Amino acid sequence: MDLDARLLRYFVTVAEEGHVTRAAERLGIQQPPLSQQIRVLEERVGATLLRRKARGVELTDAGRAMLQHARDALAGIDRAVDAARRAARGEEGRIAIGMAPTAPFHPLVPQAIRAFRQVYPSVAVSLEEALTDELVDRLAAGHIDVAVVRNRLCGPEPLELVPLLDEAMIIALPVGWLRRTAGRRSTLPLERLADEPFVVYGPPGSGIHDATVAACARAGFAPRIVQLAPRFTSALGLVSAGLGATLVPRSMRRFDLDGVAYLSIAGDAPPTVVLGMATRRFEPSATVRNFVAIARGRAAPAPRRA
Repeated sequence: MDLDARLLRYFVTVAEEGHVTRAAERLGIQQPPLSQQIRVLEERVGATLLRRKARGVELTDAGRAMLQHARDALAGIDRAVDAARRAARGEEGRIAIGMAPTAPFHPLVPQAIRAFRQVYPSVAVSLEEALTDELVDRLAAGHIDVAVVRNRLCGPEPLELVPLLDEAMIIALPVGWLRRTAGRRSTLPLERLADEPFVVYGPPGSGIHDATVAACARAGFAPRIVQLAPRFTSALGLVSAGLGATLVPRSMRRFDLDGVAYLSIAGDAPPTVVLGMATRRFEPSATVRNFVAIARGRAAPAPRRA
């Protein structure tokens, strides 16, 4: 049976007003077309819904039986339309966020997620951690919606990188090395490690690995890499064991591990590693665009006061 929302809304309005002319005024249409539409509805239902009186109309038994169901149907349609509009604005739905292992240690990342949840509480957020290469593959395949990464390039053409900030890198070295390399200083020229072994996090082509090699090259030496670590926790564990030094983003200072000391790199321009978001180019999801906008807003430098 073809009962569209317009006919149901006409019927409910006439029933609530008890008068066709007042209902027509409320609906913003003329009385004769409204009466005609009510007759169309009754023909489709196969029953008289409204009994005409001298000064208005009243519901028949069939009309009373139909009224609440009609209201429920209209409310359901309104909810469906509202849900569709909210989803189109990115206010409902879900978002899957992938993160490189070091990303959550920068305050920007949890702050952005927290702010997004506050602004869009009806969006379900799921998080997963993986190396950047795996995150990029999962993003390209549609398994996640956005990835917080450390690489400046993010692979396949359909993807692009939205840079958030460049984070200074620091040295993580075994506590036992401190007296020999730095003494009582809290900073260390990177060239002082030219003859020391290095533990490097990530394979070649990953952000921190390449940033480490590039920083050592600018300091005038190639790092003597004795171990590649698949996770930053593994890298710091090897540093704690005395196998070598490594470079990590400055936010990793909060990762307190026995046997590991953190030193800033001396110089006016310490090496940096990017923190950015890999997204699909021309992203169709308003939810993803909203998250990216919030993260970029959090990353933007505060305006200087005059």
